[in-house]
Amino acid sequence: MNERTGEGTMLGLCVRPPCTRATFRRCLHHEVLLWLLLKLLALLCAVALLCELAIYYAVLMGCDWPPLKAAGDQGGHRAPHPAVLKALFLADTHLLGALRGHWLDKLRREWQMERAFQTALWFFQPDVVFILGDLFDEGKWSSPEDFKDDVQRFQTMFRHSSNTELFVVVGNHDIGFHYEMDLYKLQRFEVIFNFTSAKVVTKKGVNFVLVNSIALQGDGCSICEKVENDLRKLSFALNCSRELDPNHPNENCKDKETFPASAPILLQHYPLYRVSDAECTGEDSASPEEKKLLFREKYDTLSLEASRKLLWWFRPRLILSGHTHSACTVLHDGHLVEISVPSFNWRNRNNPSFLLGSITATDFTLAKCFLPRESTVAAIYLTAAVVAINLVLFQLHFWQWIMHYLINKHKAI
Repeated sequence: MNERTGEGTMLGLCVRPPCTRATFRRCLHHEVLLWLLLKLLALLCAVALLCELAIYYAVLMGCDWPPLKAAGDQGGHRAPHPAVLKALFLADTHLLGALRGHWLDKLRREWQMERAFQTALWFFQPDVVFILGDLFDEGKWSSPEDFKDDVQRFQTMFRHSSNTELFVVVGNHDIGFHYEMDLYKLQRFEVIFNFTSAKVVTKKGVNFVLVNSIALQGDGCSICEKVENDLRKLSFALNCSRELDPNHPNENCKDKETFPASAPILLQHYPLYRVSDAECTGEDSASPEEKKLLFREKYDTLSLEASRKLLWWFRPRLILSGHTHSACTVLHDGHLVEISVPSFNWRNRNNPSFLLGSITATDFTLAKCFLPRESTVAAIYLTAAVVAINLVLFQLHFWQWIMHYLINKHKAI
Protein backbone atom coordinates (compact mmCIF):
# COMPACT_ATOMS: atom_id res chain seq x y z
CA MET A 1 0.00 0.00 0.00
CA ASN A 2 1.31 3.42 -0.99
CA GLU A 3 0.89 5.59 2.08
CA ARG A 4 1.10 8.87 0.19
CA THR A 5 -1.55 8.16 -2.41
CA GLY A 6 -3.67 5.65 -0.55
CA GLU A 7 -3.52 3.42 -3.60
CA GLY A 8 -2.68 -0.27 -3.54
CA THR A 9 -1.14 -2.51 -6.15
CA MET A 10 -2.06 -6.00 -7.13
CA LEU A 11 0.02 -7.91 -9.65
CA GLY A 12 1.64 -4.61 -10.63
CA LEU A 13 -1.67 -2.88 -11.54
CA CYS A 14 -2.82 0.37 -9.98
CA VAL A 15 -6.07 0.02 -8.02
CA ARG A 16 -7.97 3.31 -7.41
CA PRO A 17 -10.38 3.75 -4.52
CA PRO A 18 -14.10 3.58 -5.34
CA CYS A 19 -15.87 6.77 -6.53
CA THR A 20 -17.17 8.82 -3.62
CA ARG A 21 -20.72 10.22 -3.41
CA ALA A 22 -19.45 13.76 -4.13
CA THR A 23 -17.55 12.58 -7.21
CA PHE A 24 -20.59 10.68 -8.45
CA ARG A 25 -22.80 13.76 -8.08
CA ARG A 26 -20.26 15.85 -9.97
CA CYS A 27 -20.14 13.33 -12.84
CA LEU A 28 -23.92 13.12 -12.93
CA HIS A 29 -24.19 16.94 -12.97
CA HIS A 30 -21.77 17.19 -15.90
CA GLU A 31 -23.67 14.52 -17.80
CA VAL A 32 -26.97 16.35 -17.25
CA LEU A 33 -25.43 19.61 -18.49
CA LEU A 34 -24.04 17.85 -21.56
CA TRP A 35 -27.46 16.42 -22.43
CA LEU A 36 -29.01 19.83 -21.93
CA LEU A 37 -26.52 21.44 -24.30
CA LEU A 38 -27.14 18.71 -26.88
CA LYS A 39 -30.91 19.22 -26.65
CA LEU A 40 -30.51 22.99 -27.06
CA LEU A 41 -28.18 22.51 -30.01
CA ALA A 42 -30.59 20.09 -31.68
CA LEU A 43 -33.48 22.52 -31.15
CA LEU A 44 -31.46 25.40 -32.60
CA CYS A 45 -30.41 23.39 -35.67
CA ALA A 46 -33.95 22.16 -36.31
CA VAL A 47 -35.46 25.65 -36.03
CA ALA A 48 -32.74 27.25 -38.19
CA LEU A 49 -33.17 24.56 -40.83
CA LEU A 50 -36.92 25.14 -40.86
CA CYS A 51 -36.83 28.95 -40.94
CA GLU A 52 -33.88 29.44 -43.28
CA LEU A 53 -34.39 26.62 -45.79
CA ALA A 54 -37.36 24.29 -45.41
CA ILE A 55 -40.05 26.96 -45.01
CA TYR A 56 -39.45 28.28 -48.54
CA TYR A 57 -40.01 24.82 -50.01
CA ALA A 58 -43.03 24.21 -47.81
CA VAL A 59 -44.73 27.46 -48.84
CA LEU A 60 -43.90 27.35 -52.56
CA MET A 61 -45.10 23.74 -52.83
CA GLY A 62 -48.62 25.18 -52.79
CA CYS A 63 -47.98 27.15 -55.99
CA ASP A 64 -47.80 25.95 -59.59
CA TRP A 65 -47.89 27.18 -63.16
CA PRO A 66 -51.39 28.28 -64.11
CA PRO A 67 -52.88 26.09 -66.85
CA LEU A 68 -53.83 27.39 -70.28
CA LYS A 69 -56.82 26.19 -72.23
CA ALA A 70 -55.40 24.40 -75.24
CA ALA A 71 -56.89 24.98 -78.68
CA GLY A 72 -59.64 22.53 -79.51
CA ASP A 73 -60.54 21.75 -75.89
CA GLN A 74 -64.18 21.00 -75.30
CA GLY A 75 -66.30 21.58 -72.24
CA GLY A 76 -63.82 23.98 -70.67
CA HIS A 77 -61.36 21.17 -69.99
CA ARG A 78 -57.87 22.59 -69.44
CA ALA A 79 -54.79 20.92 -70.88
CA PRO A 80 -51.14 21.93 -71.31
CA HIS A 81 -50.40 24.08 -74.33
CA PRO A 82 -47.46 22.84 -76.45
CA ALA A 83 -46.10 26.36 -77.15
CA VAL A 84 -46.41 27.83 -73.67
CA LEU A 85 -43.77 30.24 -72.37
CA LYS A 86 -43.16 30.02 -68.63
CA ALA A 87 -42.32 33.48 -67.28
CA LEU A 88 -41.65 34.57 -63.70
CA PHE A 89 -42.19 38.24 -62.75
CA LEU A 90 -40.99 40.03 -59.63
CA ALA A 91 -40.26 43.65 -58.69
CA ASP A 92 -38.52 46.04 -56.31
CA THR A 93 -35.75 43.96 -54.78
CA HIS A 94 -34.11 47.12 -53.33
CA LEU A 95 -30.67 45.78 -52.42
CA LEU A 96 -29.16 48.16 -49.87
CA GLY A 97 -25.91 49.89 -50.75
CA ALA A 98 -23.08 51.38 -48.71
CA LEU A 99 -24.96 54.42 -47.43
CA ARG A 100 -28.24 53.35 -45.87
CA GLY A 101 -29.56 50.58 -43.68
CA HIS A 102 -28.13 48.42 -40.91
CA TRP A 103 -25.71 45.66 -41.89
CA LEU A 104 -27.92 43.06 -40.18
CA ASP A 105 -30.96 44.24 -42.14
CA LYS A 106 -28.96 43.96 -45.37
CA LEU A 107 -27.69 40.49 -44.49
CA ARG A 108 -31.08 39.20 -43.34
CA ARG A 109 -33.23 40.48 -46.22
CA GLU A 110 -30.73 39.55 -48.92
CA TRP A 111 -30.53 36.01 -47.55
CA GLN A 112 -34.33 35.79 -47.60
CA MET A 113 -34.53 36.99 -51.21
CA GLU A 114 -31.76 34.68 -52.33
CA ARG A 115 -33.34 31.62 -50.71
CA ALA A 116 -36.80 32.51 -52.04
CA PHE A 117 -35.56 33.09 -55.59
CA GLN A 118 -33.33 30.02 -55.72
CA THR A 119 -36.14 27.85 -54.32
CA ALA A 120 -38.55 29.25 -56.92
CA LEU A 121 -36.07 28.49 -59.70
CA TRP A 122 -35.63 24.94 -58.43
CA PHE A 123 -39.38 24.36 -58.19
CA PHE A 124 -40.67 26.07 -61.32
CA GLN A 125 -37.70 26.20 -63.75
CA PRO A 126 -39.03 29.20 -65.73
CA ASP A 127 -37.95 29.92 -69.27
CA VAL A 128 -37.51 33.59 -68.49
CA VAL A 129 -37.46 35.90 -65.44
CA PHE A 130 -38.34 39.61 -65.54
CA ILE A 131 -37.51 42.00 -62.68
CA LEU A 132 -39.54 45.20 -62.94
CA GLY A 133 -37.12 47.81 -61.66
CA ASP A 134 -35.58 49.12 -58.43
CA LEU A 135 -33.05 46.34 -58.30
CA PHE A 136 -31.01 48.53 -55.97
CA ASP A 137 -32.03 50.92 -53.23
CA GLU A 138 -29.11 53.32 -53.67
CA GLY A 139 -28.20 53.07 -57.34
CA LYS A 140 -28.93 56.75 -57.87
CA TRP A 141 -26.26 57.68 -55.27
CA SER A 142 -23.73 54.85 -55.61
CA SER A 143 -20.12 55.51 -56.49
CA PRO A 144 -18.64 53.29 -59.23
CA GLU A 145 -17.01 51.05 -56.61
CA ASP A 146 -20.17 50.72 -54.51
CA PHE A 147 -22.31 50.09 -57.59
CA LYS A 148 -19.94 47.35 -58.73
CA ASP A 149 -20.22 45.70 -55.31
CA ASP A 150 -24.04 45.96 -55.41
CA VAL A 151 -24.12 44.39 -58.87
CA GLN A 152 -21.94 41.47 -57.74
CA ARG A 153 -24.27 40.79 -54.82
CA PHE A 154 -27.30 41.00 -57.08
CA GLN A 155 -25.77 38.56 -59.57
CA THR A 156 -24.95 36.14 -56.77
CA MET A 157 -28.44 36.29 -55.26
CA PHE A 158 -30.26 36.00 -58.58
CA ARG A 159 -27.93 33.53 -60.27
CA HIS A 160 -29.63 31.15 -62.67
CA SER A 161 -28.86 28.30 -65.03
CA SER A 162 -28.39 28.70 -68.77
CA ASN A 163 -31.89 27.28 -69.26
CA THR A 164 -33.39 30.45 -67.74
CA GLU A 165 -32.90 33.96 -69.09
CA LEU A 166 -33.15 37.02 -66.85
CA PHE A 167 -34.13 40.51 -68.00
CA VAL A 168 -34.48 43.65 -65.92
CA VAL A 169 -36.25 46.98 -66.26
CA VAL A 170 -34.72 50.15 -64.86
CA GLY A 171 -36.34 51.83 -61.84
CA ASN A 172 -36.07 55.21 -60.17
CA HIS A 173 -33.85 53.84 -57.39
CA ASP A 174 -31.47 52.44 -60.01
CA ILE A 175 -30.78 55.72 -61.84
CA GLY A 176 -32.78 58.31 -59.90
CA PHE A 177 -36.03 60.11 -60.51
CA HIS A 178 -36.28 62.19 -63.66
CA TYR A 179 -34.54 65.19 -62.09
CA GLU A 180 -31.71 62.92 -60.79
CA MET A 181 -31.29 60.79 -63.91
CA ASP A 182 -28.28 61.44 -66.12
CA LEU A 183 -26.63 59.74 -69.06
CA TYR A 184 -23.80 58.29 -66.97
CA LYS A 185 -26.09 56.45 -64.52
CA LEU A 186 -28.38 55.28 -67.32
CA GLN A 187 -25.54 53.94 -69.48
CA ARG A 188 -23.91 52.30 -66.45
CA PHE A 189 -27.11 50.37 -65.84
CA GLU A 190 -27.67 49.58 -69.53
CA VAL A 191 -24.17 48.20 -70.10
CA ILE A 192 -24.21 45.88 -67.08
CA PHE A 193 -27.74 44.53 -67.58
CA ASN A 194 -27.94 44.65 -71.38
CA PHE A 195 -30.94 46.94 -71.08
CA THR A 196 -32.10 49.64 -73.45
CA SER A 197 -34.76 52.18 -72.64
CA ALA A 198 -36.96 50.86 -75.45
CA LYS A 199 -36.46 47.15 -76.02
CA VAL A 200 -38.43 44.19 -77.36
CA VAL A 201 -37.74 40.71 -76.01
CA THR A 202 -39.36 37.90 -78.03
CA LYS A 203 -39.64 34.37 -76.64
CA LYS A 204 -41.68 31.55 -78.19
CA GLY A 205 -43.65 34.01 -80.29
CA VAL A 206 -44.43 36.26 -77.31
CA ASN A 207 -43.37 39.92 -77.51
CA PHE A 208 -42.40 41.81 -74.35
CA VAL A 209 -41.79 45.57 -74.53
CA LEU A 210 -39.36 46.77 -71.84
CA VAL A 211 -39.69 50.50 -71.17
CA ASN A 212 -37.64 53.05 -69.24
CA SER A 213 -40.65 54.70 -67.65
CA ILE A 214 -38.40 57.17 -65.76
CA ALA A 215 -37.74 58.93 -69.07
CA LEU A 216 -41.40 59.36 -70.05
CA GLN A 217 -41.74 62.82 -68.55
CA GLY A 218 -42.71 64.64 -71.73
CA ASP A 219 -40.52 67.66 -71.00
CA GLY A 220 -38.23 67.32 -74.01
CA CYS A 221 -35.06 66.42 -72.08
CA SER A 222 -32.41 64.79 -74.28
CA ILE A 223 -32.82 61.32 -72.71
CA CYS A 224 -36.62 61.58 -72.72
CA GLU A 225 -36.72 62.67 -76.35
CA LYS A 226 -34.52 59.78 -77.48
CA VAL A 227 -36.54 57.22 -75.49
CA GLU A 228 -39.82 58.46 -76.96
CA ASN A 229 -38.41 58.34 -80.50
CA ASP A 230 -37.14 54.79 -79.94
CA LEU A 231 -40.52 53.73 -78.55
CA ARG A 232 -42.32 55.17 -81.58
CA LYS A 233 -40.06 53.23 -83.94
CA LEU A 234 -40.57 50.02 -81.97
CA SER A 235 -44.33 50.48 -81.87
CA PHE A 236 -44.41 51.05 -85.62
CA ALA A 237 -42.40 47.88 -86.26
CA LEU A 238 -44.57 45.83 -83.89
CA ASN A 239 -47.79 47.11 -85.43
CA CYS A 240 -46.47 46.42 -88.91
CA SER A 241 -45.70 42.84 -87.87
CA ARG A 242 -49.21 42.40 -86.49
CA GLU A 243 -50.95 43.78 -89.55
CA LEU A 244 -48.62 42.61 -92.29
CA ASP A 245 -50.47 40.81 -95.08
CA PRO A 246 -48.13 39.02 -97.51
CA ASN A 247 -50.65 39.52 -100.30
CA HIS A 248 -51.20 43.23 -99.58
CA PRO A 249 -48.00 44.56 -97.97
CA ASN A 250 -47.98 48.02 -96.46
CA GLU A 251 -45.43 50.13 -98.27
CA ASN A 252 -44.60 52.01 -95.06
CA CYS A 253 -43.62 48.74 -93.37
CA LYS A 254 -40.86 47.83 -95.80
CA ASP A 255 -37.39 47.42 -94.29
CA LYS A 256 -38.83 47.45 -90.77
CA GLU A 257 -37.70 44.95 -88.13
CA THR A 258 -40.19 42.12 -88.02
CA PHE A 259 -41.63 40.48 -84.90
CA PRO A 260 -44.15 37.69 -84.32
CA ALA A 261 -47.69 38.86 -85.03
CA SER A 262 -48.62 38.94 -81.34
CA ALA A 263 -49.97 41.75 -79.19
CA PRO A 264 -47.12 42.71 -76.82
CA ILE A 265 -46.93 42.59 -73.05
CA LEU A 266 -45.75 45.92 -71.62
CA LEU A 267 -43.18 45.79 -68.79
CA GLN A 268 -42.13 48.92 -66.88
CA HIS A 269 -41.37 50.20 -63.40
CA TYR A 270 -43.90 53.00 -63.02
CA PRO A 271 -47.55 51.98 -63.25
CA LEU A 272 -49.77 53.69 -65.75
CA TYR A 273 -51.75 56.64 -64.45
CA ARG A 274 -54.38 55.96 -61.81
CA VAL A 275 -55.79 58.20 -59.12
CA SER A 276 -54.90 55.99 -56.15
CA ASP A 277 -54.92 52.41 -54.88
CA ALA A 278 -58.40 52.87 -53.41
CA GLU A 279 -59.94 50.23 -55.69
CA CYS A 280 -57.16 47.68 -55.17
CA THR A 281 -58.03 44.49 -53.29
CA GLY A 282 -56.25 41.44 -51.93
CA GLU A 283 -54.12 40.62 -48.91
CA ASP A 284 -51.04 42.13 -50.56
CA SER A 285 -52.70 45.38 -51.62
CA ALA A 286 -51.87 48.69 -49.93
CA SER A 287 -52.89 49.35 -46.35
CA PRO A 288 -56.16 51.26 -45.70
CA GLU A 289 -54.14 54.37 -44.84
CA GLU A 290 -52.12 54.18 -48.08
CA LYS A 291 -55.24 53.66 -50.17
CA LYS A 292 -56.51 57.06 -49.08
CA LEU A 293 -53.48 58.81 -50.57
CA LEU A 294 -53.75 60.30 -54.06
CA PHE A 295 -50.99 59.40 -56.49
CA ARG A 296 -48.75 62.09 -57.95
CA GLU A 297 -48.18 62.00 -61.69
CA LYS A 298 -44.56 61.45 -62.77
CA TYR A 299 -43.69 60.35 -59.22
CA ASP A 300 -46.07 57.59 -58.11
CA THR A 301 -47.37 56.83 -61.61
CA LEU A 302 -46.74 57.86 -65.18
CA SER A 303 -48.52 60.98 -66.30
CA LEU A 304 -51.91 60.60 -67.91
CA GLU A 305 -50.43 61.79 -71.21
CA ALA A 306 -47.55 59.28 -71.16
CA SER A 307 -49.94 56.46 -70.21
CA ARG A 308 -52.18 57.24 -73.17
CA LYS A 309 -49.19 57.34 -75.51
CA LEU A 310 -48.00 53.88 -74.46
CA LEU A 311 -51.47 52.38 -74.84
CA TRP A 312 -51.90 54.04 -78.23
CA TRP A 313 -48.46 53.10 -79.54
CA PHE A 314 -48.35 49.45 -78.49
CA ARG A 315 -51.95 48.34 -77.94
CA PRO A 316 -50.72 45.81 -75.36
CA ARG A 317 -52.75 42.86 -74.12
CA LEU A 318 -51.22 43.06 -70.62
CA ILE A 319 -49.26 45.63 -68.60
CA LEU A 320 -47.04 44.66 -65.65
CA SER A 321 -45.46 47.28 -63.38
CA GLY A 322 -43.85 47.71 -59.96
CA HIS A 323 -42.90 50.79 -57.91
CA THR A 324 -45.84 50.91 -55.46
CA HIS A 325 -44.64 47.85 -53.46
CA SER A 326 -48.27 46.69 -53.26
CA ALA A 327 -50.49 44.60 -55.50
CA CYS A 328 -53.21 46.06 -57.65
CA THR A 329 -55.19 45.06 -60.73
CA VAL A 330 -56.49 47.89 -62.91
CA LEU A 331 -58.55 47.93 -66.10
CA HIS A 332 -57.63 50.62 -68.62
CA ASP A 333 -60.17 51.57 -71.26
CA GLY A 334 -62.43 48.94 -69.75
CA HIS A 335 -60.50 45.90 -70.98
CA LEU A 336 -56.68 46.33 -70.82
CA VAL A 337 -55.38 44.66 -67.66
CA GLU A 338 -52.52 46.18 -65.66
CA ILE A 339 -51.09 44.35 -62.66
CA SER A 340 -48.82 46.06 -60.15
CA VAL A 341 -46.40 43.44 -58.81
CA PRO A 342 -45.61 43.83 -55.06
CA SER A 343 -42.09 44.22 -53.72
CA PHE A 344 -40.01 41.05 -53.43
CA ASN A 345 -38.22 42.42 -50.35
CA TRP A 346 -39.39 41.72 -46.77
CA ARG A 347 -38.21 45.19 -45.80
CA ASN A 348 -41.04 46.65 -47.87
CA ARG A 349 -43.80 44.23 -46.90
CA ASN A 350 -44.49 41.28 -44.62
CA ASN A 351 -45.85 39.07 -47.41
CA PRO A 352 -43.81 39.44 -50.62
CA SER A 353 -44.96 37.63 -53.75
CA PHE A 354 -44.20 37.07 -57.42
CA LEU A 355 -46.16 36.10 -60.51
CA LEU A 356 -46.00 32.97 -62.63
CA GLY A 357 -47.23 33.41 -66.19
CA SER A 358 -48.16 30.74 -68.71
CA ILE A 359 -48.12 32.70 -71.96
CA THR A 360 -48.61 32.00 -75.65
CA ALA A 361 -48.80 34.30 -78.66
CA THR A 362 -52.56 34.61 -78.19
CA ASP A 363 -53.32 33.83 -74.56
CA PHE A 364 -51.97 34.15 -71.04
CA THR A 365 -52.80 33.04 -67.51
CA LEU A 366 -51.18 34.39 -64.34
CA ALA A 367 -50.87 32.98 -60.83
CA LYS A 368 -49.56 34.69 -57.71
CA CYS A 369 -47.15 32.90 -55.38
CA PHE A 370 -46.65 34.21 -51.86
CA LEU A 371 -43.41 33.85 -49.94
CA PRO A 372 -43.27 32.96 -46.23
CA ARG A 373 -44.40 35.82 -44.02
CA GLU A 374 -41.55 37.35 -42.09
CA SER A 375 -43.82 37.54 -39.04
CA THR A 376 -44.30 33.76 -39.24
CA VAL A 377 -40.55 33.19 -39.23
CA ALA A 378 -40.16 35.56 -36.28
CA ALA A 379 -42.95 33.74 -34.40
CA ILE A 380 -41.24 30.38 -34.93
CA TYR A 381 -37.96 31.71 -33.58
CA LEU A 382 -39.74 33.30 -30.60
CA THR A 383 -41.56 30.05 -29.81
CA ALA A 384 -38.29 28.12 -30.02
CA ALA A 385 -36.65 30.60 -27.64
CA VAL A 386 -39.47 30.16 -25.10
CA VAL A 387 -39.16 26.37 -25.35
CA ALA A 388 -35.38 26.57 -24.88
CA ILE A 389 -35.67 28.82 -21.82
CA ASN A 390 -38.25 26.53 -20.23
CA LEU A 391 -36.06 23.53 -20.99
CA VAL A 392 -33.16 25.14 -19.12
CA LEU A 393 -35.34 26.21 -16.20
CA PHE A 394 -36.87 22.75 -15.93
CA GLN A 395 -33.45 21.13 -15.96
CA LEU A 396 -32.32 23.47 -13.18
CA HIS A 397 -35.44 22.56 -11.17
CA PHE A 398 -36.52 26.21 -11.24
CA TRP A 399 -40.22 25.39 -11.58
CA GLN A 400 -39.98 22.85 -8.72
CA TRP A 401 -38.42 25.53 -6.55
CA ILE A 402 -41.24 27.94 -7.46
CA MET A 403 -43.85 25.29 -6.58
CA HIS A 404 -42.19 24.53 -3.23
CA TYR A 405 -41.96 28.23 -2.47
CA LEU A 406 -45.63 28.84 -3.22
CA ILE A 407 -46.73 25.76 -1.22
CA ASN A 408 -44.64 26.79 1.80
CA LYS A 409 -45.91 30.34 1.58
CA HIS A 410 -49.48 29.08 1.46
CA LYS A 411 -48.89 26.86 4.50
CA ALA A 412 -47.38 29.78 6.39
CA ILE A 413 -50.50 31.85 5.72
